[in-house]
Amino acid sequence: MGTDPGAAVRVRFAPSPTGFLHLGGLRTALYNYIFAKKHQGSFILRLEDTDQSRLVPGAAENIEDMLEWAGIPPDESPRRGGPAGPYQQSQRLELYARATEALLESGAAYPCFCSPQRLELLKKEALRNHQTPRYDNRCRNLSQGQVAQKLATGPKPAIRFRLDGEAPAFQDLVYGWNRHEVASVEGDPVILKSDGFPTYHLACVVDDHHMGISHVLRGSEWLVSTSKHLLLYQALGWQPPRFAHLPLLLNRDGSKLSKRQGDIFLEHFAAADFLPDALLDIITNCGSGFAENQMGRTLPELITQFDLTRVTCHSALLDLEKLPEFNRLHLCRLVSSETQRRQLVGKLQALVEETFGSQLRDRDVLDPAYVERIILLRQGHICRLQDLVSPAHSYLWTRPAVGRAQLGAISEKVDLIAERVLGLLEGPGMSLTQDVLSGELKKVSEGLEGTKHSNVMQVLRVALSGQRQGPPVAEMMVSLGAKEVRERIQKVLSS
Repeated sequence: MGTDPGAAVRVRFAPSPTGFLHLGGLRTALYNYIFAKKHQGSFILRLEDTDQSRLVPGAAENIEDMLEWAGIPPDESPRRGGPAGPYQQSQRLELYARATEALLESGAAYPCFCSPQRLELLKKEALRNHQTPRYDNRCRNLSQGQVAQKLATGPKPAIRFRLDGEAPAFQDLVYGWNRHEVASVEGDPVILKSDGFPTYHLACVVDDHHMGISHVLRGSEWLVSTSKHLLLYQALGWQPPRFAHLPLLLNRDGSKLSKRQGDIFLEHFAAADFLPDALLDIITNCGSGFAENQMGRTLPELITQFDLTRVTCHSALLDLEKLPEFNRLHLCRLVSSETQRRQLVGKLQALVEETFGSQLRDRDVLDPAYVERIILLRQGHICRLQDLVSPAHSYLWTRPAVGRAQLGAISEKVDLIAERVLGLLEGPGMSLTQDVLSGELKKVSEGLEGTKHSNVMQVLRVALSGQRQGPPVAEMMVSLGAKEVRERIQKVLSS
């Protein structure tokens, strides 16, 4: 059952393009990617598109786009090619036909002439008697003569695999020793449909063999099918890979991630400006396979820390409400790297253009030095870069429309407050740091008889941002810079 320890590690992520990539799929892909990189192996993307009736247009492209967006691109794939292609099952029909031929010749498989109507009736009958539907193996016992006659006259048959003998036990790398007596539970499975397309069971065995897959890391829902797959390997005379079934990724309350939730698709997170690193971090953080479980891990750290023997059988409970917090940590990490910060500046400039567009009377707000200052001051307070163009932060990019009367309602000493703050900004050698400013603003309030410091702050906050809430006033002033603060205060006074 073991693969040669010296053999190269080759793993695959094999989704069917019947839908776009979602978090459950990302997690399976990620564990495969990490395992491959940990062992200097190859990570392969193979598309299981044999169920032609359920293909979703654009899904194949989306899956590969999203793996690239997430920073875990395949080494071999439909797009990249590679030595074991083609990487789409619909282009590998010849291989399945050859394997089926070999199984028919050895008697391990047989043609089945049952009509879809007959199979439907069997299913209904079983359900009516509260039994699990299973094929009754009717065509298994046809004589050679009967088969020849049906082949000559009837429509093209499907091919079924004989579930004979005991299912082999196997040691799963996560779930330990397993054996599922498939023959006693189900009828002989179809391996090749009458249209020449394989079913999943045959296709995955044939492809894993021809692609030299050493380890199959897949969702635990396939654990029960593995015995069937091993019987196929046996019948074909092939050495099977090692299997590791990964526990399911579930919602925090233990319910299944529903594709109808809509917000579990990767595209949703990409569009909402979440960082790929934050997603990789949260889906490994709620699972197992790592020595310790701290937040804020990057992909290289995940690869270093990963240990397949630490993956447990417990389902991984995903709490998406924590994603903003994960994202905040990863955003701070990017800000602290100079090259990454430059990229963030470019992204924020584009976001400001896109959000405020024609309202930008003053193009100076797109100046890289200004944009960088905003990012440095606000990091740690925001979860996503996008938050900086939210209405709460619009004062950073456009001047608020504030009337004098609005300020007068807060305090009757508006002129005095303005005069003192303007004086403060004129002061020689006044360095605009948040701490110095906070202290100086306190002094301004203390020098105004019968005026509360909170009122002074409120007047300044509204004058500068048009809003009642937001960052500390001193931080706002540092963000905007002395010149802009002066102009905003003067503008309100003259209104």
